[in-house]
Amino acid sequence: MSRPLRPLVAAACVAMAFSAQAAKPAKQAKQAAKPAAATPAAPSELALAHNLGPAGEERLQVVVDRFNKETGSALKLIRHEHGQKPASLNLIRRYDLAEVLAYPKNFVPLYDMMAKAGQPLNVGELSSDLKAGVVDAKGRLVALPLAYSTPVLFFNKNALRKAKLDPEQPPKTWFEMQGMLDKLQDAGYACPYTTSWPVWVHIDNVSSVSGVPAMNEKGLLTFNGLPQVKHVAMMATWAKAGYFRTFGRRDEASAKFQDGECAMITTDSREVTDFRDAKGVELGVAPMPFHDDVYGGRQHTLADGASLWAGAGYTPVQYKQAAKFVAYLLSPEMQVELVRSYGQLPLTAASRAAARSKLLKDDDQSLQVAYGSLNGKGAQPSVRVANIDPVRIITNEELEAVWSDKKPAKAALDTAVSRGNAVLGAKPGLKKAQPF
Repeated sequence: MSRPLRPLVAAACVAMAFSAQAAKPAKQAKQAAKPAAATPAAPSELALAHNLGPAGEERLQVVVDRFNKETGSALKLIRHEHGQKPASLNLIRRYDLAEVLAYPKNFVPLYDMMAKAGQPLNVGELSSDLKAGVVDAKGRLVALPLAYSTPVLFFNKNALRKAKLDPEQPPKTWFEMQGMLDKLQDAGYACPYTTSWPVWVHIDNVSSVSGVPAMNEKGLLTFNGLPQVKHVAMMATWAKAGYFRTFGRRDEASAKFQDGECAMITTDSREVTDFRDAKGVELGVAPMPFHDDVYGGRQHTLADGASLWAGAGYTPVQYKQAAKFVAYLLSPEMQVELVRSYGQLPLTAASRAAARSKLLKDDDQSLQVAYGSLNGKGAQPSVRVANIDPVRIITNEELEAVWSDKKPAKAALDTAVSRGNAVLGAKPGLKKAQPF
């Protein structure tokens, strides 16, 4: 039976104005589920360490093999393990950057490595929306934003047809989406909508799209404003009604969309590479919805993802080979291949043009949607809430308390901001976008 929520949402939002992936039951179970790590590279070997998981490793291995074959190099792909000395090159996801920030002497700036190796690195060619967090105060590139993406809305066109909705007309606003979720539920979907990366999507990016920063210029968290409170309150009403389900703090929900259990998901645009061949899913993609009652209209989403960092303590010969690999990755041809295989955003204007031309011929609209989502006025904060480990954990805890109906949105976000600012006050180094 249909249960329209507009009065409930409105009441919740007016009132508000005046949690997580379950832990493994045993350490042994966690270790058993963990894939065996590749053999660490010897100190004299050139290695690329990563934490992309098995699927990401398989795609990355193709790139490494191609580089070795075409250049006669011997780059070895290994898995990044916490506590180990960084490899000569390290591809690290945004949720795992704390180790870089905590141990800056273990890394060297990318611009320095490239200069000493005699390889050009023109930062001016890098797309401006990808620079946040990887350039220093002088605008020099300290890491390569290699596997960046931006949140979008993926939807199953088959699910929309089943609910008698137009599969070519995805929702533009969150309120418009609410009515569609009601119909999807009536059509038999127990999970009309879900999200991966809740803090990244519903705090960092909802704040950006609404034109209200999650952190101010003084480095204080500010994501407890009215637009954010209204949004989280709406999500709470959706959770009560069964429109919105969560499955974890990272990308656990993506598997639920991929297997057809959930009809819609907000997650990184790069996941098109995982979703496009999902059985029973005819994939649609649209910009992340916005709140049309926020002053100034829709602004832009943010780009972030896995970045490539150079480890400290290697020889000039090793750094020269590492720099050769970076230059190889920046070529327009390789950028197109990385977009096709990993779904990343191309790094330069030339590679964007090449990728757009190629992918549009393949009838893949995801890149075009991601570009459109990134366009718009507004600031590009160098620090994101999702990237500060202790603050992200706190914020996840508070969001989960709201969505499980244990706390009102305003109180939860006030607490998250208060607790988060206390952490940042005690450890101001956490506010740094990069260690150099």
